[in-house]
Amino acid sequence: MAAPPEPTPVPAEEEPRSEEPRSDSRGGRLSFCTKVCYGIGGVPNQVASSASAFYLQLFLLDVAQIPAAQASLVLFGGRVSGAVADPVAGFFINKSRRTGSGRLMPWALGCMPFIALAYFFLWFLPPFTSLRGLWYTTFYCLFQALATFFQVPYTALTMILTPIPRERDSATAYRMTMEMAGTLIGATVHGLIVSSAHRSQQCEDTVLSRPATVSPDATRLYSIAAAVVAVTYPVCGSLLCLGVKEQPEPSVPASGQSLSFLAGLSLTTRHPPYVILVASFLFISAAIQVEQNYLVLFCTHATRLHDHVQNLVLTILVSAVLSTPLWERVLQRFGKRTSAFGICAMVPFSILLAAVPTAPVAYTVAFFSGMSIAVSLLLPWSMLPDVVDDFQLKHQRALGLETIFYSSYVFFTKLSGAGALGISTLSLEFAGYKAGACEQAEEVVVTLKVLIGAVPTCMILTGLCILMVGPTAKVPTQDTSCQLSLRRRTSYSLA
Repeated sequence: MAAPPEPTPVPAEEEPRSEEPRSDSRGGRLSFCTKVCYGIGGVPNQVASSASAFYLQLFLLDVAQIPAAQASLVLFGGRVSGAVADPVAGFFINKSRRTGSGRLMPWALGCMPFIALAYFFLWFLPPFTSLRGLWYTTFYCLFQALATFFQVPYTALTMILTPIPRERDSATAYRMTMEMAGTLIGATVHGLIVSSAHRSQQCEDTVLSRPATVSPDATRLYSIAAAVVAVTYPVCGSLLCLGVKEQPEPSVPASGQSLSFLAGLSLTTRHPPYVILVASFLFISAAIQVEQNYLVLFCTHATRLHDHVQNLVLTILVSAVLSTPLWERVLQRFGKRTSAFGICAMVPFSILLAAVPTAPVAYTVAFFSGMSIAVSLLLPWSMLPDVVDDFQLKHQRALGLETIFYSSYVFFTKLSGAGALGISTLSLEFAGYKAGACEQAEEVVVTLKVLIGAVPTCMILTGLCILMVGPTAKVPTQDTSCQLSLRRRTSYSLA
């Protein structure tokens, strides 16, 4: 009587193992439509982030005309809010249960309408003047926090769309290309709409710190630009919902058990390749954010390149969009760690721009900066899935930690960007920046040169040194990735 039960479990255990990987292999290939729709889903956040990265500081200082110290608080508070929202988003998503449309998609789609509203009011000029700093701090914090609750599940989708590393890298490249296109659209459209608001300012070059006259249409133009950007959220969200479906979960019993959020966070932050990845891009992402945020201010107040601002921003973004597919091939051909040296492309030219702020140098800087931005954005999102797989090979009982990896990574990088932008904007206050002034003091000009040249250079070199010295994750084989994907999807079905 004991003999019959023993042979029956063997086929029951063997069957899923032999069939599921083949099922994963057949379903692991992503269609062109799926990749495009997945990439389109990230466009609105990049459109909004691009417009705010290049123009929000100029809007706060020269249109809303709040003091530089308050502008520093707005930028710092918003970035910290987004950073704090990352582990919170990871916690709630990790605790949520799968619905009919999946586990991650409801979070991503449900946040979009609220992000659009918060973004619109971020560019609205309230009738009162004494509490404008509080108004913009509130809505920038809301925008960053809500955008985080979208971005965490959206980026974590990469891990469960396919088990094949090359397909994940391809999906990431599509996403980054579409997001770069969104960055280009956001900065270009926003800049074109509001350009006349700044072009119509009347300044007396001979009078230092004379207040500029803001165009009566400035607030209306900024509101129109904000509305145009806000509309991209429902449009792109609809395409994401129609084109991307979370895969159905297999009915195989899990071999391990899910960890609590805090236990998972403790494990992930002690994984050496993950620590190195986060530490290096703390500095690199902060450098890119400083470069983006101060380019327009630098061209407006430290040089005579004000008429070239829109073209320079366009050059940066076109270069980034066009170079993203090239960098994807470089990553596949030479490896991800070697490709990181492409981030250095902007270093010598940024220093040259600070020393020789002429139009030809500025356009050269813009071109190479775009290439650096492209690889700096593509590289961590291509390395992060490898880090997750490497972690799960060493901790096979730790299931469902993808959102923790993604949320904590964004938390640390946003926190570093918040500190860098807050301190650098505060330095303008100490240098004597006058909100809405036609001409700034020499100390402000020197500070802007340091912020556009020396600061990003030091941060980029520091981040690359950390990335080159520390250990990185090994890219798993396709069979290993299929097994990890099966176990990962099983954990999602049982959560």
